[in-house]
Amino acid sequence: MRIRLIAVGRRMPKWVAMAYEDYARRLPRECRLELVEIPLSKRHEGGDTARAIAAEDQRMAKAIGRDTEVVALTVDGKPWSTEGLASDLKTWMGDGRDRALLVGGPDGLGPASLAAADSRRSLSDLTLPHPLVRVIVAEQLFRAHSILVGHPYHRA
Repeated sequence: MRIRLIAVGRRMPKWVAMAYEDYARRLPRECRLELVEIPLSKRHEGGDTARAIAAEDQRMAKAIGRDTEVVALTVDGKPWSTEGLASDLKTWMGDGRDRALLVGGPDGLGPASLAAADSRRSLSDLTLPHPLVRVIVAEQLFRAHSILVGHPYHRA
């Protein structure tokens, strides 16, 4: 099974890339995490934000693989606890189907990305910086896997 984290935005700060890579490489092959970065569309003051979101939507749709279950990460999604993610990860690893986790840009996910999602999840009620979301997702996937295998990383 492959988990593709499809996120709008490139050229992240070095610490973001290092933290993401650190957690992603800790995951075993059976739940490999891949980052797919979608270029952020240019936004101009007073410009058409809807057009920028639509362009990101198209790029995101192309990045989602066939026969992939899609999870949109949105503020209004169902809250996702670490234990809930561990349960989902166990299911995902059991069926072997690829997953795509979608992270929008500064204006969120577009309507096409939301429509393509099989479910919507929220990482927090807090507003998180988009670069930080990819680190949190990678860390939480590692933590969830640690729970499943009884690794002492998760001690709650």
